[in-house]
Amino acid sequence: MASGIARASALMASGTMVSRVLGFVKTALLAFAIGQTQSISADAFANGSMLPNTLYLMLVGGMLSSVLVPLIVKASQGPDGGAAYINKIMTLILTILGTVTVLAMAAAPWLVHIFTLEFPADQRALATAFAYWCLPQILLYGLFTVLGEVLNARSVFGPFSWAPAINNLVGIAGIAAFILIFGADPDGLRTVSDWNGWSIALLAGSGTLGVAIQSAILYIAWTKSGIRYRPDFQWRNMGLGETARVASWSLGSVVAMQLGSIITTNVANSASGSGPSAAAMQNAWLLFMLPHSVIAMSIGTAFFTRLATAGQTGDTVGYRENFQSATRSISLVMLFSAALMMAVAPYVSRVVLFATDESQVQMFTLVLRGYLIGLAAFSFLYVVQRGFFALTDMKTPFFFNLVQIILYSGGGLFSLMLPHQFTVVGLTLTWALSTIIECILAAILLRRKVGLLGGRRILRTLLSAVPAGFIAAVVGIAMVSLFDDNLGLATVFDAIWRSVVIAVVTGIVFVGVLAITRSPDLRVILARLKARSN
Repeated sequence: MASGIARASALMASGTMVSRVLGFVKTALLAFAIGQTQSISADAFANGSMLPNTLYLMLVGGMLSSVLVPLIVKASQGPDGGAAYINKIMTLILTILGTVTVLAMAAAPWLVHIFTLEFPADQRALATAFAYWCLPQILLYGLFTVLGEVLNARSVFGPFSWAPAINNLVGIAGIAAFILIFGADPDGLRTVSDWNGWSIALLAGSGTLGVAIQSAILYIAWTKSGIRYRPDFQWRNMGLGETARVASWSLGSVVAMQLGSIITTNVANSASGSGPSAAAMQNAWLLFMLPHSVIAMSIGTAFFTRLATAGQTGDTVGYRENFQSATRSISLVMLFSAALMMAVAPYVSRVVLFATDESQVQMFTLVLRGYLIGLAAFSFLYVVQRGFFALTDMKTPFFFNLVQIILYSGGGLFSLMLPHQFTVVGLTLTWALSTIIECILAAILLRRKVGLLGGRRILRTLLSAVPAGFIAAVVGIAMVSLFDDNLGLATVFDAIWRSVVIAVVTGIVFVGVLAITRSPDLRVILARLKARSN
C-alpha cells in the first residue's frame, strides 16, 4: 500500500512540478507584459480573470472536490462499477454550470462591480471586458474537475496532474504573442485607453483556450481508461437527496469564503495604482501554492482516495494509519519548504519581476512572506479537511472555515488603516494568522470525532520539525543579507545561483536540527534511503 501511494504521489508531484514551473514562467512573463505592483492594467486583468474561478468555487467547485470522490467510491461498489452514477452526475453538473455561465456573462458588469468598488469607471470597464473572455472558464473548470475526480477515484492520477502543464504552455504562448504584437510594459504604465478589443481578446482569450485544452486532455484519458460518457438526464433515484445533504455544508463553506473574498478583494483593490494590489496578491498566492501543490496536494490526493475508502467502509484502523502517515509526511516537508521560501523570497520576487525596479521587488517580497507564515498550517489543514470529507462530514469543516473567514475578513478591514504600500501585506499576514488558528481548531475537532489519531507521533514530528524550520529560515535570511551586503542587489542570474546555495545550506541546517533533536522521522527517511541503495 505504501509503495502504491509513493508511486501515485511521485507521479502527481512530477506533473504538478512541471505545471507549477510553467506557471511561474507565465506569472513572470505576464508581469513583464502588463506590470504588477503599481499597474492598473494588471489589477484590472486580475479581477476580470479571477471572476470565473470565484463563481465556480462559490457555486459547485468546493462541493465537487470534497464530495465527489467519496460518493464515486461508494457508487463503485455497485454492479456497474459506478458508471450510471458518473453519467448522471456528469450530465447534472454540466447542465448547471452551462446555465450559470450564460447567466454570469449576462451579469458580468454587475459582478465585476461587486469586487471593484474602489475602481474608477474606466478601469472597471476594462476588468469587465477581460471578464467576458474569461467567464466561459466556469463551465470548463467544472468539466475538468469532474473528469479529474472520477479518474482520481479510480486511482488514475497522472492526467489530472499533467494536463495543467499544457494549459500553462498555451497561456505562455498567448502572453508571448501579446508582447510581440502590443509590446511589454513591466512598469505598469499602460493606461486604460491603450487597450483595444484585439489586445484584450488575445490576453484573456488565450487563458480560456488553455483551460479548454486541459479539459479535453482529461476526456481523452477517460476514454483510454475505459470510461464511456453517455448523457443521462434521469436524475431521480440516483441519491441526489443524499448528495445535496452532504454537499450543502461544503457549498455553504465555499459561499462564506467567497463572501469574505468580496471584502478582502475590495480592500486589496483600494491600493490599485499606489502599491501592491490585486495582481500582486494573486501572483504571490500562485508562488505560495507552488510547494503546497507539488508536495501537499500530491501526497494528500493519493491518501485521500484511501481515506475515503476506509471512511466509507468503516475501516477505522486504515483511516487512522493513512491520516497519520499523510500529516507527518506533509508536516515535515512543508515546514522545510516554508523555511526555504521565506529565505529566498527576495530572489523569487526578483525573478518574477525581472524587469522592474528594486522598490517593487521589495514590496512584493513582503506580500509573499506574509503568506508563507501560514504555509505549513495550510498544508496540514488540507489533510485534516479531507479527513472530514472522507467521513462524508461537511458540516464540521463549515464551522471551522467560518471562523477563519470571520477572522480574515475582520482583520483585513484593519489593513485599510495602513498606508497603501502595506495594505496587501496586512491582508496576507492576517490570512496566515487566521489559517494557523483554523488549523489548530480543525485538528481538535477531528480528534473529538474520530478519537486517537496517532497524535503523539504527529506531535513528535512537529516538535522536531518546527524548530528545524525556524532555525533554517533564520540562517537563510541571514545569508540573503550577507550576499546583498557584500555582492550588491541581485540580478536574475544572481538570484538563481544564490537561491541554490541558500537551499543547500538551509537543507543541511534543517536536517542537522532534526538529527540533534533525534527526530524519528529522520531515522525513517535515512532507513528508506539506505534500503534503496542496497
